[in-house]
Amino acid sequence: MKTSKPTRSTMKSSNPSQTNTKSKKEKQYFTDVHGLPCIEKLVCSVDDTPQPISTKIRGTIPSWIHGNLLRNGPGKFEFGNTQFNHWFDGMALLHQFRIEGGTVTYMSRFLNSDCYKTNAENNRIVVSEFGTLAMPDPCKNFFQRFLSRFEVQKPTDNASVSFVQYKGDYYVSTETNFMHRIDPETLETKEKVDWSKFIAVNGATAHPHIDPDGTTYNMGNSYTSKGASYNIIRVPPEKISPDETLEGATIICTIPSGDKTKPSYYHSFAMSENYVVFIEQPIKIDLLKVVTGKLRGKGISDGLYWDPKQQTVFHLINKHTGKLIPIRYYAKPLSTFHQINCYEEDGFLIMDMCCSDDGKAINNFLIQNLRKSGDGLDEVYNTICRIFPRRFVLPLNVGKDTPCGQNLNTRPDSPATAIKTGKNKVRCTPEDLHDDELHEYGGLEFPQINYAKCNTHPYRYFYACGFRHLVGDSLIKMDLQDKHMMVWQQEGYYPSEPVFVPSPNAVQEDDGVVLSVVITPNKDNSTFLLVLDAKNFEELGRAEVPVNIPYGFHGAFQAGI
Repeated sequence: MKTSKPTRSTMKSSNPSQTNTKSKKEKQYFTDVHGLPCIEKLVCSVDDTPQPISTKIRGTIPSWIHGNLLRNGPGKFEFGNTQFNHWFDGMALLHQFRIEGGTVTYMSRFLNSDCYKTNAENNRIVVSEFGTLAMPDPCKNFFQRFLSRFEVQKPTDNASVSFVQYKGDYYVSTETNFMHRIDPETLETKEKVDWSKFIAVNGATAHPHIDPDGTTYNMGNSYTSKGASYNIIRVPPEKISPDETLEGATIICTIPSGDKTKPSYYHSFAMSENYVVFIEQPIKIDLLKVVTGKLRGKGISDGLYWDPKQQTVFHLINKHTGKLIPIRYYAKPLSTFHQINCYEEDGFLIMDMCCSDDGKAINNFLIQNLRKSGDGLDEVYNTICRIFPRRFVLPLNVGKDTPCGQNLNTRPDSPATAIKTGKNKVRCTPEDLHDDELHEYGGLEFPQINYAKCNTHPYRYFYACGFRHLVGDSLIKMDLQDKHMMVWQQEGYYPSEPVFVPSPNAVQEDDGVVLSVVITPNKDNSTFLLVLDAKNFEELGRAEVPVNIPYGFHGAFQAGI
């Protein structure tokens, strides 16, 4: 195991063959990676564990940690002789690590979704997913199979991305219009909830934001005969009746897509105290390709593409009035899946997010790519653009008298720029939130903060996975005060998204622990829950689980069980 204190190091060599995917500033830091270890077992099907089992504790699990770490991700990648094509397509497997009195138990259940039940009953893939098109029933005659090509694909209810909360209840979600309410104590599927029964959207992100009073915000697309639009959703914090789900949800703002038939794809959004920030990026959805996918024999993923000729646009919506502010903030083409934090200070909106200069990576996570070894695996990784944390500084007080051509960012020691280029137009360039050391770890993703204390407020620390592979292979604590970092890393071990849990009566921002599920593909039954001291990033203990667990996506900590 390695815990590095803040140091500085530079990788100065470069590879000309990668210049098409890296910014000029970052080209110098990369050479092609060779000899990546195979991670095939991270994306293999497993059995669920519906009854809690004990774990073996090494070190010490602090006795004050009291709650459930809930995790979500794909856990079954085939039915019968049919296999899913994309990592995102695997059937949702829900995990619970119950932590109490220094002990940990583990359990898991497959989400009892309609698509899981239908696929299981037919012993083949019947419901199409993001990257997998379900084939026609072989028992039908030729004419019936031909006609089935003209049917519109129905959205999946395989909610395999995250655990989220609305009105105090836990749901698992993906990016379609379906969620499932879950009992976090048993992981049993309680009911399926359809966003479109409450508001006119065709889906919502798997990453809502929550205000201190429990009001929840999200975003969802609408596709109508007039074209595509983006919607800001608000869900009230309280229930009127115990059986409520999304009652009271409203659309507070609708933003028309710049291209009616090719809206931007987005996985999440940013939120400050007074604004929702929608990032319209050049990852595009070709709706015609999506609608005709079944006819063409292609999955939904075939309709996503990267258009580097398009700029990135930041849209700001006032949460209280629902008004879209007239200023448009532009940046060079970039892709972002996860934002770190967003807050207002001294007349500026500061937005930190994980960015890359290329948006083609989403189509690289095919199951066949993740199961490659040797040169084939190296080639896949070396074609992916690295992801780094960046800060944009958006001036909020821009009017007709604001001069053009000068940097409006007056924050001291901030190299980010914001230049008015015309009426209601501001051109922005970001500040890098890292030094050269991060390049050694392949950039980072899955950022997390002390959400309860720091979301929408100034902050100092965030936690993430380093990506010197196709999945996370290190844990990183980033100190934004001096851009130094601490690292936990162990060869052959792959940690998942870090989750910060504050200690009782915490005063400082990093008083607490970081939890991460770590998987070892080289050994059976070797997964463990890792507990790090959030201050010094040293290991406190681990809880070893005697079953195999696939690599997952996102989770949440349910405190005070």
